[in-house]
Amino acid sequence: MPLPETMQAVVLGEPGTIATTTLPLPRPGPEDVLVHVRRASLCGTDLKIRSRRFFPDGGPQPGTFVPGHEYAGVVVAVGETVDELRVGDRVVTEAHRGCMRCTNCLSGRYTDCLNYGRRHTGHRAQGMTVNGGFAEYALNHVSTLHRLPDSVGFDAAVVLSTVGTVMHAYDTLDSLLVGADVAIVGPGPIGLLATQVASELGARSVALVGTREARLAVGARFGADLVVNSRRQDAVTAVREATRGVGADVVLECSGAPSAVDDALRMAKRSGRVVLVGFFEEPVRADLNHAVMNGISIDTVRGEGAGSLARAIALAARGRLRTEELVTHHFALKDVSEAFDTYAERRDGAIKVMLDVSEDGGELG
Repeated sequence: MPLPETMQAVVLGEPGTIATTTLPLPRPGPEDVLVHVRRASLCGTDLKIRSRRFFPDGGPQPGTFVPGHEYAGVVVAVGETVDELRVGDRVVTEAHRGCMRCTNCLSGRYTDCLNYGRRHTGHRAQGMTVNGGFAEYALNHVSTLHRLPDSVGFDAAVVLSTVGTVMHAYDTLDSLLVGADVAIVGPGPIGLLATQVASELGARSVALVGTREARLAVGARFGADLVVNSRRQDAVTAVREATRGVGADVVLECSGAPSAVDDALRMAKRSGRVVLVGFFEEPVRADLNHAVMNGISIDTVRGEGAGSLARAIALAARGRLRTEELVTHHFALKDVSEAFDTYAERRDGAIKVMLDVSEDGGELG
């Protein structure tokens, strides 16, 4: 069918405001793919974008920028050089594409592209530096799209973007998770998915630390052997006792809470690994001398990268992930403001809030 000339899209307004409007349909360049978006989900970065705190320079002009970096849909047009995907393919997006010319990109670290934000070099970050998926149609470079298995629906697929971040975090380790004691701080979407992935990849034990009983209960269903409400007991003591007094081999800090880094360091065993995954709202104080004296390594990751989303899809294709269980709310695109408020205020236990952008047309929901 012929494509429309215009589309409905969510655009960023003044700080704290977001609304739907009509925009011209983007047209693919030689290496681009046009995706008819089916589902798109919100994450904490989207809240920062709405407030404009995400942009160091204040951000784009109101009414011009389309957020959204977690989305899935159907290919409806491809550029003249694209042969990896065809019209009709079901796909999920990866947010980051590096410039593919700097030393970081050439070594596979394209989420740390040295030309971040400089589109003329080829860099793109969907919904962050270029228009994203809170729209009926989204334009992607072909390298940022992954074909979906028939068994994975769109709700599950969108959440796989977050699993990509988890996979990227575990990529920093110099060993397999099989047989490792893992502690995860923060039962948000990333922490809950990190719990599930660690369990599926053969961790000996998985401890999940947080403050919300409902989310800790989800973590228990996802494979946590120990859940710790840090408002009721000392999390460091609980994790160390559960690991025979030694500490965890791997600690993922997914909460972004200022005090959590110090807790993570003290949960780790000597020569353990701490991976910082959450974004912090303020400078963090932590006893780095404890890390130095105990040989604890600290790594950081930003988003998915190094093929991590492809591995998440492979795990989901084998039925090893239950990502759709984190989707708690659905909203139409026109109700995007309510969707944002629901996510920000965690109304009715909101975890992953989904925008139902367009009809499925017979594909899996």
